[in-house]
Amino acid sequence: MQPAAVGFPPDEEPLVEEPSGSRYSRQKPSDRLHGAYVIFFLLGIGSLLPWNFFITAKHYWMYKLQNCSDGAGPVGQAASDLRDFFESYISIASTVPSVLCLIGNFLLVNKVPASVRILSSLFIMLAVFLVITVLVKVDTSAWTTRFFALTMGCVVVVSGASTVFTSSIFGLSSCFPMRNLQALISGQAMGGTISAVASVIDLAAAADVTDSALAYFLTADIFIVVCIMVYLLLPRLQYSRYYMSSQIESPSLATVPPDSSMEDEAEPGGTTNTSFLAKRNSIPPLRPILQKTALLGFCLFYVFFISIIIFPSLSSNIESVSKSSGSPWSTKYFVPLTSFLLYNFADWCGRQITAWIQVPGPKSKLLPTLVLLRTVFLPLFILSNYQPRAHIRTVVFDRDIYPVVFTALLGLSNGYLGTLVIVYGPKIVPKELAEAAGVVMTFYLMLGLAVGSGCSVLIVHLL
Repeated sequence: MQPAAVGFPPDEEPLVEEPSGSRYSRQKPSDRLHGAYVIFFLLGIGSLLPWNFFITAKHYWMYKLQNCSDGAGPVGQAASDLRDFFESYISIASTVPSVLCLIGNFLLVNKVPASVRILSSLFIMLAVFLVITVLVKVDTSAWTTRFFALTMGCVVVVSGASTVFTSSIFGLSSCFPMRNLQALISGQAMGGTISAVASVIDLAAAADVTDSALAYFLTADIFIVVCIMVYLLLPRLQYSRYYMSSQIESPSLATVPPDSSMEDEAEPGGTTNTSFLAKRNSIPPLRPILQKTALLGFCLFYVFFISIIIFPSLSSNIESVSKSSGSPWSTKYFVPLTSFLLYNFADWCGRQITAWIQVPGPKSKLLPTLVLLRTVFLPLFILSNYQPRAHIRTVVFDRDIYPVVFTALLGLSNGYLGTLVIVYGPKIVPKELAEAAGVVMTFYLMLGLAVGSGCSVLIVHLL
């Protein structure tokens, strides 16, 4: 067989270097019909699908938390608080346990195979979403508070499983060329767009809230099943087997010290296998990864810290200034279109742009400057027509076009800057640490979401 070419385009460069023996003994196959690219794109959609479907179904949660019976009396103060701060509560319930699960996944990255972690998390997500789907048609008007607690419990479980799935599939993609990682990241943003589109379609097609929600959550159930099927298909592709087997054949790439060489592992007398097995069962070295990714980690933390404070807690409560007119745009479609759909579509566009433009670089001072400049979005959204507001009465941006522009810029900057940082992370560490660095970068992301979700509760109460 002819040896594979040593050099290939930047988008075909694997994050983890292939073992030299494997590289020259087999020809590098092509991704026929872009099969692996499509699979990573679909898995990217599935990785954030639970979070997106939970937060986008706002009309359904508001209905369930006020009262499901038409003849119900006035809603109590407790139920009112559950509705008004629901997005903040769901953000905390989804991000805080996710950080803990991410730490656990880092400790297990060399002990439990990626396939076990990925498939088990997908089946857990499917089981919980089936419970949520069944509850759609259950009258919970007599136990609203307990329904809220059950919903938060489902969010905790699904978010933990989703975090394990996301970090595991991100680590797996580090063994593939860069274009597959970009497919995974683009798919994550497309998941939000799909959930927002599905919400608008269900809202328009179904006259009853529960019928709309039933179709909506069934869509999520079906897509999780699709994710399970395409992941099982991934190792059957010759292209995927080439890169996945390269990872297996090499020493434990996540645990080799940065100053070691690949040749040092090939010792005479059969000691390679013993060293290999010992390293595969150890925990990746954290200190060199943290030293290399500290600045990028802060940037990733702060990007999602600002985003989660605003979306969805603030942005989804900005009402149309012409809501009193009673038009379908201002009463029914304004929030789903201008908050959820627009943000997720802009986020997807920002992530796609990184496939062609990757500036500023990982060591540029402009990168953290741009990240910090996103802080200006906080007063912009606070001074828009956020309702209800008890303390800050002033509304400066009193036209519907303002939150539309602000949301588009928020999503675009989140997608572009966040993706740049995520892609840079595994590239600035030694290649043998790339997979573990991917998990660490996911930790920075989840930490930003966790801290930001806590701050969003405080800001919403201050308004």
